[in-house]
Amino acid sequence: MEAVAQKAVLPASRRQPAGRKSQQRVREILQAGREVFSEKGYARATTAEIAQRLGVSEATVFSYFRGKRELCARVIGDWYDESIAAIEGGLPRDGTVRQQFAFIVRMHLQLMLESGTGICELVLSEGRTRHHDLSEALTEMQRRYTAPLMRVLARGQESGQIRNDLSLRLLRSLVFGPMEHVLWDATLANRRTDIDATADRLVDALWSALQPPNLELAALAQFSQDVGEAVRRLERERAAR
Repeated sequence: MEAVAQKAVLPASRRQPAGRKSQQRVREILQAGREVFSEKGYARATTAEIAQRLGVSEATVFSYFRGKRELCARVIGDWYDESIAAIEGGLPRDGTVRQQFAFIVRMHLQLMLESGTGICELVLSEGRTRHHDLSEALTEMQRRYTAPLMRVLARGQESGQIRNDLSLRLLRSLVFGPMEHVLWDATLANRRTDIDATADRLVDALWSALQPPNLELAALAQFSQDVGEAVRRLERERAAR
């Protein structure tokens, strides 16, 4: 498995937080910004309300960030960094292709919905805008976010468990498309979603779509991989004694 990628660097803000106090102030502004943007959405959120929640002037916010757009992009950037770390750190390294795939699907839903639908809507909408100077950095974060899935899909193609008549990019869309439909449905309805049950249904449906037309060969490849990984596990356990 590849090492965890380093954070993508967003363009410099208006004022670089050099001291500990300034760094703490930036963290507070970003946390308040996440709360307000999640509750109100980008259009209705204001830097004045963010400042009010912190008990500071709006000028203080503007001394660190050029405006609402940059602040929102940095809030989303922080969310991506946290989510990438959670997926990279939690992915079962000795798991089968299907187990790793199921983990990524469940984690994607959990990361988007565990704190309510506000952050989900923010990331799905504002995180993909292309008309501001932070869009390139956010696009790179999205690429890093989907990289674990791409590696799992590639591993599945190599072992014959995932169809290879479609490109990895198209397979990625095949996976994230239905998941985003579920997320938008939950967001627009503003309702709580049973993440585990929804993830189980999605994994079953998506895994069937990802498998090669010859299911018997796919099942045989899965069995072969399971046996091979079990043997390697036993060898590691014996070596450790």
